[in-house]
Amino acid sequence: MNEIKVYDVHAFTSRFMPSRELETLLKGDLNKFLICRVEDMYRHVKQAVPASRSLMHACLYLTEGSASMKIGSENYHLRKGEILFVPAGQVFSFDAQDENKGFFCKFHDDMLLGKYGNSELLKEFEFLKVWGKPHVVLDEGTSRFVLQLFERILWEYMEHGLQHMNILQPYLIALLCEVGSGYQPLLPGAQTNAVNITSRFRELVAQNIRHRHMVSDYAAMLNISPSHLNKSVRMITRKAPTKWIDETIVQEAKVLLSQSDFPISEVAIQVGFEDQSYFTRLFKRYEGMTPTEFRRMIKMS
Repeated sequence: MNEIKVYDVHAFTSRFMPSRELETLLKGDLNKFLICRVEDMYRHVKQAVPASRSLMHACLYLTEGSASMKIGSENYHLRKGEILFVPAGQVFSFDAQDENKGFFCKFHDDMLLGKYGNSELLKEFEFLKVWGKPHVVLDEGTSRFVLQLFERILWEYMEHGLQHMNILQPYLIALLCEVGSGYQPLLPGAQTNAVNITSRFRELVAQNIRHRHMVSDYAAMLNISPSHLNKSVRMITRKAPTKWIDETIVQEAKVLLSQSDFPISEVAIQVGFEDQSYFTRLFKRYEGMTPTEFRRMIKMS
């Protein structure tokens, strides 16, 4: 089977925001870290960005205007002083009509490891999980500190690229900790075991969605009962495992419909369905249109 395309930064900017000017703003290893002002990037977006994904985390912080983005199966509207995250591996899309100012940053997990970080940080930041809440509304004080950190990180990046990681990494971690202080967990005080089960379940779904669509399959991989898995996932995300599985199937299909010319029957097979009609009904249930209508909409945008 062909793998769904995952954009690196060069491929993404070349397709959706081609600009020599933008290229001069991006420095060093773009698959590790980058930061720029939103207005310096978005004005080069000439077309709507269809369902896509990246192996890096992304965050958008606004100082003026507003922005809309679809992350996973949910639509989000961002305003001044708020921050929005797209976790690594998550499907996202947005149009080219927003007018705003602020900061855009992308970073690999490696930026939270090493000398100034550790693997525990990845577990603490729920907003970097595909099942977490990506939209964080900051209070005035926290928003002011976050703005100062973005300004400092941008200055360092524009002056020295990635040469001074001993400066960039601590400031990035401090920024995420500030955001974390204003983040409201999906379920405050949730049992660590339920969080771990849910996180691992979502990872397994992303890895096996083409071949495994049954809750019992994932429960077996986690060595727990289906009822225990259902209870844990519902507790943390307020959604049943079956809905997570269905939504992941639809998101995978949307990426294929956007990025390939596969016939609908092949898209169905790629996401694990021999029965095209069943796949079409599932897709329409979540998107309100058939796969054919969705592809037509993408081509017209």
